[in-house]
Amino acid sequence: MSDQSTSTPPQRRTFLMVLPLLAFIAVALLFWFRLGSGDISRIPSALIGRPAPQTALPPLEGLQADNAPVPGLDPAAFKGKVSLVNVWASWCVPCHDEAPLLTELAKDKRFELVGINYKDGADNARRFLGRYGNPFSRVGVDANGRASIEWGVYGVPETFVVGREGTIVYKLVGPITADNYRTVLLPQMEKALKAAGS
Repeated sequence: MSDQSTSTPPQRRTFLMVLPLLAFIAVALLFWFRLGSGDISRIPSALIGRPAPQTALPPLEGLQADNAPVPGLDPAAFKGKVSLVNVWASWCVPCHDEAPLLTELAKDKRFELVGINYKDGADNARRFLGRYGNPFSRVGVDANGRASIEWGVYGVPETFVVGREGTIVYKLVGPITADNYRTVLLPQMEKALKAAGS
């Protein structure tokens, strides 16, 4: 004979078993809607207004332009000009999408276009630039990803506007597109150019 007062009714037991599942679904929906409602390109950077990282990066081995080696990243080169620093890799699908636009951007001589090649093989990186054309005046190799961490990179591609005084003035997360170039990046570059001229 069992004591009925110590056992849980079947309906309550079912509810207690389903409760963790309901809580998980509620939290998952909350994250889904919060993540889906934001624009990842507007993720704030703690480096805005601060000097660009002072990490020198070696050049991409074997990369040439006008029969001369393309130099690596030298932080001192940011002084005195507005620079657009693009973090990219040959294995990054969005980087392939933005590559033709970067080639067009390189024609604007008001600023310098600098590349940071992120965790890539030298052969693959050279092949990538051979396929689309090399828009960069400098390409620094970040083989282990440490320099990109100093830049506050979440993932590739990311692009930074660096002012004439060597300060990061804007960060774009994700690929450059015709739309965000026109509406966001170009106005930020124009602002940096005007500030540099005053």
